[in-house]
Amino acid sequence: MAKCDICGKGVTFGIKVSHSHKRANRAWKPNVRKVKAVVDGTPCRVNACTRCLRSGKVTRAI
Repeated sequence: MAKCDICGKGVTFGIKVSHSHKRANRAWKPNVRKVKAVVDGTPCRVNACTRCLRSGKVTRAI
């Protein structure tokens, strides 16, 4: 679910480090929205990250 259909941005994995330097695995998810966009001339629902929505890579369908 947390994957942009436009740019392919997905989940990034890493390690969170507490104040006591205790380490634990965690995941960073992109801010993905389900929007109605025009793809190949037809409106359809796509998962797009907010970076693609802001930069104009996605043309919204009305």
